[in-house]
This record gives sequence, C-alpha cells and structure tokens, in this order.
Amino acid sequence: MRRAAVSVPSNIAEGMGRRTTAEFIRSLNIAYGSNCEMETQLLLARDLGYMKAPEHKKLADETAEVERMLTGLMRSLRTTRSSIKAK
Repeated sequence: MRRAAVSVPSNIAEGMGRRTTAEFIRSLNIAYGSNCEMETQLLLARDLGYMKAPEHKKLADETAEVERMLTGLMRSLRTTRSSIKAK
C-alpha cells in the first residue's frame, strides 16, 4: 500500500518534469493506475481483516477524491491541448 500511495505523487511530479503535455498526461495515467491499485489494496486489507470498515471508508473516500482530481486534470489538459491544435 505504501508503494502504491507513494507512486501517485511521484508519477505526477515526474510528469511535470517532462517536456510535453502528452508526456505529462501519460504520467498522470500511470498515477491513475497506481491509485486504482491503492483502491484494490484497501479492499483487500478490509476483507482480510487488516483494517476496520470505518478506517477503510475514510481512506477509500480519499482515494476516490484523488481519482476525481486526476481525471479532471487529464480532461483539462486534453481539452487545452485540443484547443491549441485547432487554432
């Protein structure tokens, strides 16, 4: 879980250091995948009894918020990129 949790911001930071919007979006997609991995690991931890339902809900809600933010950022970057190409 720690590896997946650290991977999300690490991939965002790496993408920011890339030269193109397309490369940044690719890194955001990788971060999104790591976030999905985190969701799965949270479910497993709950189902296997490593965490209680209230703790799982709090962390699952936070993971869902990260997913919404990543999705919104990717959508915004794609829209901006499309607008620039259309000009």
